[in-house]
Amino acid sequence: MTASPIFERRYRRRRLMLACGVAAPLLALASTLTAMAAYPHFNPARQYLSELGGASASRPLIFNAGVFAAGVMAALAGVGFGLAIAALTRARVIAVLTVTVFLLAGYGLTQAAIYPWPDKRHLAINLALGIQLAPLLLIWGLWPRRDLRRLRAFLAAAFLAMAVLTVLTKHLIFPALVNDDNVGWWERGYAIILVGWVGVAAYLLDRRLREESPAPKTA
Repeated sequence: MTASPIFERRYRRRRLMLACGVAAPLLALASTLTAMAAYPHFNPARQYLSELGGASASRPLIFNAGVFAAGVMAALAGVGFGLAIAALTRARVIAVLTVTVFLLAGYGLTQAAIYPWPDKRHLAINLALGIQLAPLLLIWGLWPRRDLRRLRAFLAAAFLAMAVLTVLTKHLIFPALVNDDNVGWWERGYAIILVGWVGVAAYLLDRRLREESPAPKTA
């Protein structure tokens, strides 16, 4: 007997979308570093990332195009995460919630790229911060799988790190810690964790799906 071709195609689609989750952080990093190199007077300690795509930037299209592409890929990755949850645990409601969070994040990123800072519509990027909830949704959705304990521990650590950085950058505690002289470094650290965990989680889930995907078998 052979595995159903439909089954195989479904697993390939899930893995392709998760591949977007792996690639999106790398694309975002590459476009940011390239935009910084093209903006010689950019001060990474005092300026925000959004300024790389603003009117004062030398080549704003580099950053904005990268953000737009990363937003599209994040949305696709969210669908991949949702489908992975549905495949591994059948937790379809949680899968839908996970997809929704990523779609909103993708929309926020693409809108921010279309309307660069200081256009007020650029603030749609705040929707991307909702991706901080995604680790909790993934933990919830993957909870029945004992073999994914390490992934759940990683997701919990990522959520905790983002929560701590949110509290600090919003000046809810230690208000003098994040200031005008170092806010850029804090934002970069926050951004690395915010998008970086997506790539790691997508890679690990892709590997799990690869191990469990139906393979042709002969009777």
